[in-house]
Amino acid sequence: MINKLVLSGSARDIGYKHGAYGKKEVLQSLETYEKLFHGYQHIDWSEARERALTHLDAIEKYDVTMIEEMEGIAAGAGVDFEDILALNARSEIALAGYKGTSFSDGCTAIAVTEPTISETIIGQNWDWKPSQINSLLLLNIQHEGRPDITMVTEGGMIGKIGFNSSGVGICFNALITDKKSDEVPIHLGLRAVLNSHSLTEAISKIKGTQMASAASFLIGYDEGNGNGIAVNPEVSPFGIDYVGGEDGKLVHTNHLLSENIKQNLKDMNEFRFDDSMLRKKRAEQLINTTIANKEPIDEETFKTWLSDEFNAPNSINHFENERAPEHRRMETVFSIVMNLSKRIAYLRVGKSLDNNKYEEISWRNSNAIY
Repeated sequence: MINKLVLSGSARDIGYKHGAYGKKEVLQSLETYEKLFHGYQHIDWSEARERALTHLDAIEKYDVTMIEEMEGIAAGAGVDFEDILALNARSEIALAGYKGTSFSDGCTAIAVTEPTISETIIGQNWDWKPSQINSLLLLNIQHEGRPDITMVTEGGMIGKIGFNSSGVGICFNALITDKKSDEVPIHLGLRAVLNSHSLTEAISKIKGTQMASAASFLIGYDEGNGNGIAVNPEVSPFGIDYVGGEDGKLVHTNHLLSENIKQNLKDMNEFRFDDSMLRKKRAEQLINTTIANKEPIDEETFKTWLSDEFNAPNSINHFENERAPEHRRMETVFSIVMNLSKRIAYLRVGKSLDNNKYEEISWRNSNAIY
């Protein structure tokens, strides 16, 4: 069962509770990424920490409370600040000096909104190393002056996938490219989106050259009264570009779509044709088939789509592919569906096997630690 934490107070208080009550998950993350950096990037943890420190100045200028929250996590978990910083810069560390063995999350993200349906629903599978199922935390973050956040993350990381009380939600697809910068790590960009009261504010936090590496940020926003939209900016060190979504449908997986961004970055995903692109086409097929059959599209429909096992192991509901290189073997670790119009979400930890079920994320009468 996923560890649920309600975090409130100052940024440092929020971080301290994260580290203290999520210490086991933080240590799991540190163990996982120390092994991965050594195995795939051929660097030890001390070098990973040094690489993370190159982003510190940019983060301080971007939002100093993020530094304070990471310091709090380190104090609560009894580890060094540099350890937590390295976790939050882990995508940038993995992408630096690409030599054909970088690793990246795999996932399928979907959004459907007006004019296809009257609500704003987004969801995704997060596909990654199966050991990281033991690092997962479900956080409710209450920081004065900012929206309340509901987020699924890895222990020690302050930004990932979720939604907030203002109706802003985000799904995330990692991208493997050949360049990065020393600006703000993308996982902190995810948190900045979730800290936002509106879509305009969210985009302002990730536009231009603020992000250190490339990623897909699928962002939904519902301001109430049936007014909602989903947009899909691909972010990069060279600026952002919107992709897809003109008809109220969005799908993104793990390859670059923007021709503008491709002018500055090279897509280094060696499995984009036989995995990422096929998952994208399959998700689009499922959406279009549902529409053609005039079937309803709601949270249950999303659950069905995200549980799809067509073309396994490289299916939307992903399984480890034993034929792939070790660094690219991943499986669905969690699946989430967010109805931003209703401000509710459903979470399934693990794949759609062994009777794993989606559960509504609710903080009322839960077993969360406060």
